[in-house]
Amino acid sequence: MKQTLQLKLSQQLTLTPQLQQSIRLLQLSTLELNQELETFLMENPLLERDDADSEQPPPVPPNGAEREEYAASAEEAPVNDTTAPEAADIDWFADAPSGAARREDGEESEYPQLAASTPTLSEHLMEQLCLTQLSERDKSLVNTLIAALDEGGYLSQSLEEIAAMLPPQLEVELDELQIALHHLQSFEPTGVGARTPAECLELQLKALSAEVPARELAITIVHKHLEALAAHDYARLKRQLHCDDESLREAQHLIQSLNPHPGAEYSTNETRYIVPDVVVKKVKNAWVASLNPDAMPKLRINRMYANILQDKQHSASGQMSSQLQEARWLIKNVQQRFETILRVSQAIVERQRHFLDHGEVAMRPLVLREIAETLSLHESTVSRVTTQKFMATPRGIFELKYFFGSHVATETGGACSATAIRALLKQIVDAEDGKKPLSDSEIARILGEQGIVVARRTIAKYRESLNIPPVSLRKLL
Repeated sequence: MKQTLQLKLSQQLTLTPQLQQSIRLLQLSTLELNQELETFLMENPLLERDDADSEQPPPVPPNGAEREEYAASAEEAPVNDTTAPEAADIDWFADAPSGAARREDGEESEYPQLAASTPTLSEHLMEQLCLTQLSERDKSLVNTLIAALDEGGYLSQSLEEIAAMLPPQLEVELDELQIALHHLQSFEPTGVGARTPAECLELQLKALSAEVPARELAITIVHKHLEALAAHDYARLKRQLHCDDESLREAQHLIQSLNPHPGAEYSTNETRYIVPDVVVKKVKNAWVASLNPDAMPKLRINRMYANILQDKQHSASGQMSSQLQEARWLIKNVQQRFETILRVSQAIVERQRHFLDHGEVAMRPLVLREIAETLSLHESTVSRVTTQKFMATPRGIFELKYFFGSHVATETGGACSATAIRALLKQIVDAEDGKKPLSDSEIARILGEQGIVVARRTIAKYRESLNIPPVSLRKLL
């Protein structure tokens, strides 16, 4: 077989490093972007933040002439002599925090109060354990049970399992653990150390005064009939408990006032706050989107290192030139990221202005392709922009993806967004008679009378997404 050479022309799309970085920055959230930028700031000395608080005195310039001028000016500046008598007149409050500064009358103002840290559930229980008159062995057993509690204050392991985990030489009997559990369940918060939700509620009910109305009936319900109460099977409860509607209603309200998670208040979970990328305001009867300055990092090129690159004989000029180019790319890509977010946000605002005026019931159907075609962007780019990016509006803070949704046809040939249907569904359920709640079929019929054709299974899906229980669980006494 004879070998030949052939020339073939073809087109191939190659992602440059700059384009790859641009795509990556676009899909990051604001928090992830700041974390990414911190990495770049640590690795690239030519990149720095352009914040007012980060202004530093100008460093010594690299070239010789300016360095001599800088040194001369430094020699003329007065130097602090710590051995001079004037050193005894130092104002020790000059650099103190504003809350601890000295007032004009010479007296010290109070330091700002710092928020006390909330103790954990284990710490709170250990403090109570130390105040008891129990023996050291009993305290050790109670301490073992405290260590086995979960975040809600429940004892997730059985006493048999805990006994099996203890060293055999301790010879711990199951009765001893039962007594230790009794001591633990007497601690605050009431209900801690329970093994089931029913036991947790029963402990709280038994801690109430015997004069509390419906207390004994409530104890019987949580002890034997909690599942029937959860299923709203009131007919069965009245038949088995031999009580009337009023007594059962009082017992139900008493049970609902209890805390099924007594240890939740001592949880160490921190609240996470959302910093919106875009702020929407009404200006001259028109909704306008603008970037949030607090979410925009301010970056710039370090002037000192940029001046060093002017010296062609510098040994590190090659590496620093590469870092300078990377810093310029990053600044440009960050700026382009926010410009794209603003363009997409303004396009969303223009199409969802009725939502901003009237709420969820006025949300119109919107898909990513519509925004992409309007802005001449790829649909994947719009998807990246709308993920984990948030918009602050007078109606609340929403992720940009919130404004997109499927549609349902109406009898007039139009379309209604799924968000608007969910809002109507919630309004219908909120207005229903609790003693005769509406089924999914009845809700579909009501929407059909308003010209919105929705199947019963679609209503069920939307109801579940709104965490609205089915008709049997919405029935009230």
